[in-house]
Amino acid sequence: MNQMTRKLTVAERPVLLVGTAHISGESIAEVTGLIRGEHPALVCVELDASRHKSMSEGSRWEDLDIGKVLKEGRGFLLLANLALAGFQRRMGSAVGVKPGEEMLAAVRTADELGIPYAFCDRDVQVTLKRAWGRSGFWNRSKLLASLVDSSISGEKLSAADIEKLKQKNELEEMMSELAAYLPSVKEVLIDERDRFLASRIFEEAKRLGAGEAPIVGIVGAGHLEGIVAWLDRLDRGEIGPATAELETLPPPSRVAKVLGWAIPALIVAFIALGFFRSGNTAGLAQWIILNSSLAALGSLLCLAHPLTILVTFVGAPIATLNPFVGVGLFAGLAEAFVRKPRVSDFESLADDVTSLKGFYRNRVTRVLLIFVLSSLGGMIGNFISLPFLATGAFGGK
Repeated sequence: MNQMTRKLTVAERPVLLVGTAHISGESIAEVTGLIRGEHPALVCVELDASRHKSMSEGSRWEDLDIGKVLKEGRGFLLLANLALAGFQRRMGSAVGVKPGEEMLAAVRTADELGIPYAFCDRDVQVTLKRAWGRSGFWNRSKLLASLVDSSISGEKLSAADIEKLKQKNELEEMMSELAAYLPSVKEVLIDERDRFLASRIFEEAKRLGAGEAPIVGIVGAGHLEGIVAWLDRLDRGEIGPATAELETLPPPSRVAKVLGWAIPALIVAFIALGFFRSGNTAGLAQWIILNSSLAALGSLLCLAHPLTILVTFVGAPIATLNPFVGVGLFAGLAEAFVRKPRVSDFESLADDVTSLKGFYRNRVTRVLLIFVLSSLGGMIGNFISLPFLATGAFGGK
């Protein structure tokens, strides 16, 4: 038994947990060999049903309605999804292994031997939405920047580098870096899923009852120690399974709701106060210029169509005063209208998200980049202009 395998007893049923690297040829061989050798009562894999379908059948991006995505406020989330997929695809191509292939191999082997299997991970969309909901705008921007940078980076990992990812000291260093950079994201992506996976394995062990045939759990090496700790507490009755709790989407925080209205209200109040106290409209003009210019700059950096840049510039002040409509929506919809994504854009989406050139060439990802960067530019413009508005409001004639 190697250092990335743990054997324990849960609900009077032996459990073998195998920690893998998701783009490792050695992990594939190890997983299939273990299932054939142990012939377990059940195989639990770190996949949800939708990811398994997507990986085994291929993603159907052709069905994507980019306008609907933007209107529903899922532009940031979709871009994060695509960037993450691009990173995994690029890493896998470096060693000739598709991301998550060891999970698919486990399912195929179990199916071949007539062994039941269970998808024990939380739905990936729920995970991303919870991570998104726990992050403020700044952390969301950091997450997106990190994902896009990882997706398009020219850095290559060798097979030896991949195998190092299963070593405990390498994992601890990665986890500590993630926790320091984005603590709320690390909590959702790692800590919560440790508990969710442990809860699902525990539920399956309880359902099967006492017996000698083990449950084999195939999980990413980064989750191994956390799952073991949670399973120990579950088996001793200290806590109960938390699958339902961890699948609930948190409501928007009160702070986020207040800020959504507070900033537009503050801008309007400063403008009105400046006008009625001293007839000063300089702050208003500076706010419009800063807000519109920086939002339009975000579109320009994405090589948006000139009409999109104009729409961004004109729409930025209007969108700022409505917390339910961001300037990114105006900009993204304008770009999708004048440069409607083609069938070829959807067909090449999985490959295009692995390079900066692809992000700009593909009309789907360009719309998303315009949505994000124009929103970021408008927000920066608001914060920069607040001191000017305050000066106009409280300064003398």
